[in-house]
Amino acid sequence: MGVKGLQWFVDHVCPATSVQVDLKEMTEHHRRTYPGRSSVVVVEAMACLRYWYTPEAWVHGGQWREYLQSLKTFVDAFAAAGIGLVFLFDGVIEQKKRKEWVKRRLRNNREIAKLFQYIKAKACQPGRDMFCIPSGLATFTRFAFKSMGLDTICSLQEADYEVANYARLNDCMAILGQDTDYLIYDTAPYLSINKLRLDKLATVMYSRENLCRSLSLQMTDLPLLACLLGNDVVPENLLEGLKHKCLAGYSPSGPNARQKKEVVSAVAHYISGMPRSHDGLREAERNLRHSIEGLLEEGVESYVLSGQHSPWLPHNKTSPVTGQHENAMYPDQKILQVAREQHVKAESYTVYNVLNAGEVECSNTLEDELDTELPGQAIVYRPARQSIYGILLAAEPNAQPGAARLCPTVKEWFVYPGNLLQQPDLVPALPPEIPGGTPDLQTLWLTEGSEVKKLRYCTFLACFGLQDFGEELLPLELPTTTAVCCLLIYITLQVSTICLEDLDAYLAQALCVRDKPADLLTQIQVPRVDSRAVHLASLFVRGLSVLVSANSACGFPFKMVDLMPWEVFDGKLFHAKYLQSHSGCTMEDLLEKNDALVREFQRLKFLIGTICTGKKRIIQSRPRPHVTENSERPGPHGGGSRHMSQRGQRAHSSPSYSAHHPGYQGRFQQPGSTTSARAGRGPQPRPGPHNRRTQLGPRTSQTHDLHQLEDKGSRCKGTPPPPSSPPSHTSPQLGHI
Repeated sequence: MGVKGLQWFVDHVCPATSVQVDLKEMTEHHRRTYPGRSSVVVVEAMACLRYWYTPEAWVHGGQWREYLQSLKTFVDAFAAAGIGLVFLFDGVIEQKKRKEWVKRRLRNNREIAKLFQYIKAKACQPGRDMFCIPSGLATFTRFAFKSMGLDTICSLQEADYEVANYARLNDCMAILGQDTDYLIYDTAPYLSINKLRLDKLATVMYSRENLCRSLSLQMTDLPLLACLLGNDVVPENLLEGLKHKCLAGYSPSGPNARQKKEVVSAVAHYISGMPRSHDGLREAERNLRHSIEGLLEEGVESYVLSGQHSPWLPHNKTSPVTGQHENAMYPDQKILQVAREQHVKAESYTVYNVLNAGEVECSNTLEDELDTELPGQAIVYRPARQSIYGILLAAEPNAQPGAARLCPTVKEWFVYPGNLLQQPDLVPALPPEIPGGTPDLQTLWLTEGSEVKKLRYCTFLACFGLQDFGEELLPLELPTTTAVCCLLIYITLQVSTICLEDLDAYLAQALCVRDKPADLLTQIQVPRVDSRAVHLASLFVRGLSVLVSANSACGFPFKMVDLMPWEVFDGKLFHAKYLQSHSGCTMEDLLEKNDALVREFQRLKFLIGTICTGKKRIIQSRPRPHVTENSERPGPHGGGSRHMSQRGQRAHSSPSYSAHHPGYQGRFQQPGSTTSARAGRGPQPRPGPHNRRTQLGPRTSQTHDLHQLEDKGSRCKGTPPPPSSPPSHTSPQLGHI
């Protein structure tokens, strides 16, 4: 969030704070100042995502290979100048910033709703003024840098504090980001990512020294200035009276426009007249509206880095210690330490947050809240997350076999339609049903051997309800293929409106993308944008992040690189396949007339269909012609708006799940009694379109009126013929992984 009004002041009132710098010259100066030390820039990654995402297309689910190329170009430009980069990502959302996080998520929801309105009306991607970063970009960017062998860190507390602290402790050349808090910390120089000219390696440095000189303050006064202007700790609404008092003493007759211009200077003038001591801080606190004792002290303390002291704080105050887990949910300190190290090194995803705090979050996703046929990704993947939580929290050291115990719950702050984020969802951790019981983390993480490898793989499959199909999935040649099949089976089982055309598009895209370089993918032309395809693309990419989380929890049965979107997904390619599939093109055209891909497509489609059939899910053909805002949209069985109106708007309660888990606990409901891992459903949500587990009928041969994307071709309506020996549905004897 930064400091209220400070960026405007720097840009419009105090231009001396903004200094044009050449990074090559800065590098030479840094080497003279610190001989023998590398010139390193610490990058606050979350602030740079928009800058890094340079592909023209962004609504289709992400142009991941183009994006990876963009990241490499960025890194190479700095490397050519002898500048090292350390990337630091947000690893937690601190409670003091939760309210602001929620506010941003709800604002983003409104922006995404406008985006879908535009797509439905215009059938194209809007301009960059409506740009939303593709779903999952922050999650996968850390693994992208990790795959390049770069220093990548995931924070244990607020990222801006860790960035500033790392830069100071390691004598780094600069910080690259976009947050006025970096003007407040006494640390390395702060460079703007928004002003960066990569071709010239030039940008704007925001100078603390010049800011202090302009305001007649000392460097140690800046934290108090930030608090009295408003920041993440001190809400702006508490400061209105104090700001008016400061302005009255500084410019009593100034008009409103002048007040905005002078409020920073007026508050700085007020601070310069105060005794620079803890007593002075308490005096300022008494002038706050509805004064909260200790609030300013907490705010100033949040800017004091390791080894620093502030004259505004008591002499015995020290900077906070990071990474403590005395009150962690998981009792085994050795496992917690392993999880912590993997978290900090950006080697795992969500695991440490669950084990340490029992709290996780997921930001906005590009999904259509008005599409009552497609649930939000947070709802679709909750059963899988419950299994992951169950694996992480199931084992209690020294617990007696069969002893009743409380079912642990995890607090989820997940954005989905109808969730106002007023409190977290309390989601039970439900271990999956694995022969022999849920393995403990000591076995999954710290034990080696062929049997453990099999166990990791089986446990991973169990997260998605597929533990009985290991023999069918194991023979697949590529790990990426196995991962994609797991995900597509799971999506098909969870979302009853997924049809054969959707599955064909998903699968054809995953096969065709394999050998396509980024420059070829860039050239793909999508004739129109379909809102449902946008939603389905985001659903798939978010599913990849769930695979990553399961892989982390199960001891890495897969290499992380095999689960990355640039290995298996391209947004424009998927969109093109979706339009082709729903327009009735032939299988050969869908697979780009590649005979080898056609054969693999048939084999994998048969495998997915067979497993879904074993789970009582028959996948229907349900082609969807091109629809606009004013035309009748086909329902699940080809009906128009009448069917949709019968369903009405999406229920705001979360649907229950049927694939392999019961419902969830609800919001802020404490588990009231002892329960086994499988007992104790929370309140059941009211029925909705995703609650029904109706077995779909056989695929019909009925003819549909289709909007043709290409020349009309005959589509193979039946399931591909089975291989010579159909796979069995017995429990897996896994063999070699």
